[in-house]
Amino acid sequence: MYAQHYGLKQDPFSIAPDPRYLFMSERHREALAHLLFGVAGSATSTSGTGGGFVLLTGDIGTGKTTICRCFLEQIPPGCHVAYIFNPKLNVLELMQSICQEFHVNMGRSRKTRTVKDYIDALNAFLLQSHADGQSCVLIIDEAQNLAADLLEQLRLLTNLETSERKLLQIVLIGQPELRFMLERPDLEQLAQRVVARFHLDALSEAETTEYIRHRLGVAGFAGALPFDRRALHRIHRLTLGVPRRINLLCGRALLGAWANGQEAVTRAVVEKAAIEVFGEPVSALDVNELLRHWRWFALGLAVLAVLSLLVLLVLLVLQLWPEPEPVQQRSAAGAASTELHFATTLSSPQRQPALNAASNAGAVSKAKP
Repeated sequence: MYAQHYGLKQDPFSIAPDPRYLFMSERHREALAHLLFGVAGSATSTSGTGGGFVLLTGDIGTGKTTICRCFLEQIPPGCHVAYIFNPKLNVLELMQSICQEFHVNMGRSRKTRTVKDYIDALNAFLLQSHADGQSCVLIIDEAQNLAADLLEQLRLLTNLETSERKLLQIVLIGQPELRFMLERPDLEQLAQRVVARFHLDALSEAETTEYIRHRLGVAGFAGALPFDRRALHRIHRLTLGVPRRINLLCGRALLGAWANGQEAVTRAVVEKAAIEVFGEPVSALDVNELLRHWRWFALGLAVLAVLSLLVLLVLLVLQLWPEPEPVQQRSAAGAASTELHFATTLSSPQRQPALNAASNAGAVSKAKP
């Protein structure tokens, strides 16, 4: 609808993973280079160091699948590719899908096949490809959904090798929890076979503006950017630089500006579009501000916890410290001890003559006038 109004040949903010619209930020270029490096290492290695796993992770909507499509377009000749986009399978179904994607000849048809049948057929295919000077790459998207037994089966597939090199390169693409999965002790063997890994971050504010400009240009737009400065700033704050969220918000904002007869998208248009796309209004306190407030709140809780701990320690020390005796009690105890000592001393047999002498002297003094 708004495409003709802005002189566009097609929708510039479609969420379909079209490689033509891939905006190659620095992080995207690095991610694509990691994938290509992993495949090149598998294809050229002659020392057994190729193969293994290449890991690409990123938050939802950061462009992982789009990079994967761009990667597929740059696969070198002589490289067989199998692409699995739905990994919620069991082991048998996974092996079936891999063999189907590689177009592996399973030989004479059988009513039932086991996992071993598929592994044997895949191994024969990989050996023949190696003999022909070809390489094989298995790409699994949404790999964070892989069960533990599937990950173990994939690890075992990397054991298919010759004396020169590994026969299969596996690329795992998934959300950040995939990295945490590979940190589990039971997946340590798989983690050690990751030859390259990369995490795809969101776009910066400057990259967000360039991303919008790039997609409009690919769609045929010529001229000044139809978003004012405050609108662009707000788009980045509301989307956090996530490309898919940028697409959703910008497409709706252009539609809103066209419906209101405006040539440029303003901040007010963006705010309204955000409510329509994301739901509740977030203009008063956006996500970044919430995160900032949460950090201060967490810091305050930490300080309060430390102070409470110190108070408890002081109270514990005071409770365990021995209390000093009162001065009066100590004086009375000392006097009693002295009297007892004196009485004990005088009552001893050795001191009895002295007591008698003292008593006689007292009597004589009383008798004198």
